[in-house]
Amino acid sequence: MALFRRVPKLPADRRPPLERDERVLAWSPVADGVVVATTRGVWLPGRGRLGWHEINKAVWSGRELTVTPAERVQERAGYAVIADADVLTYLLVEPGDVPHQVRARVTRSVAYTAHHRLGAGGGVRVAARRVPGVDGLTWTVRFDPGTDPGHPGVDELVAEARAQATPAP
Repeated sequence: MALFRRVPKLPADRRPPLERDERVLAWSPVADGVVVATTRGVWLPGRGRLGWHEINKAVWSGRELTVTPAERVQERAGYAVIADADVLTYLLVEPGDVPHQVRARVTRSVAYTAHHRLGAGGGVRVAARRVPGVDGLTWTVRFDPGTDPGHPGVDELVAEARAQATPAP
């Protein structure tokens, strides 16, 4: 068992345009390119990089990596309202460490998450994510399908969550 595993070298012609402090953690060839997990996010063919904080959900089936990106639909005072964007699915024939890195990094970006029922109809997820280069947490709200985005009380739920997530002095 090796203490330090090296990531197989990503061919230069498949390397995405990384930022200066970004490094490759794992990669896998796919039908139309390569999926590359880095310290900043996951690079997807034809899409570019999705930051870890921009992924609502990632699922590994054992063959396919399915990523549900977050789409900002509205900015509110102190938080953004997001929704699920189109689901992206990639068949990873040689997955290597990509599924593990995606799961670990998306999970690590979440500092706070809680789901709240909103009366008889629907609910909302309040979340705080760590974003590289941003001081503090970035707050989002994601309404369950069919839930009225104008439901009263959401601002208070975010304020309560912020209070719970902020360490006492």
